[in-house]
Amino acid sequence: MTFRDWLGNGWAQQQETSPREIADLLAICDRDLKDAGIARLSADARMSIAYNAALQCATAAVRAAGCRLTRERHHERTIESLKYTLGLDGGVIAHLQAFRQKRNVSGYDAAGRVSDQEAAEMYDLATELRRMLLAWLKASHPALLTLRYGSEPPRN
Repeated sequence: MTFRDWLGNGWAQQQETSPREIADLLAICDRDLKDAGIARLSADARMSIAYNAALQCATAAVRAAGCRLTRERHHERTIESLKYTLGLDGGVIAHLQAFRQKRNVSGYDAAGRVSDQEAAEMYDLATELRRMLLAWLKASHPALLTLRYGSEPPRN
């Protein structure tokens, strides 16, 4: 399957983005990385916030590719799209999907199921995804990086 197949299946629509939209998504990612590093938050919260940072990176990549995903299975497909945008391998995508599922459990079903190690792992994964996104944008879509968004993820 390809991204073009997603368009044909109605899972995505072609829609151009703007430097403002990309800057806003990067700003959300940076805010979430900063907040995910707050040690006094529960591991559940830190992992969920770091997951959202990663999701914003994936969304920025989809938008930079000139698409918008439909709402059905939105998070799942946003993560899956990373193979078409940033070229992530199946192992990393499976890891992100596992965090997506864990986030759903901790957000809707049961508290206290996320360890400090898992929260830190999700944070590191989101930080790496941000780095990869910026490198990809600079190489493939430099015109979308004309607005200031910050060059490094925030530190606590």
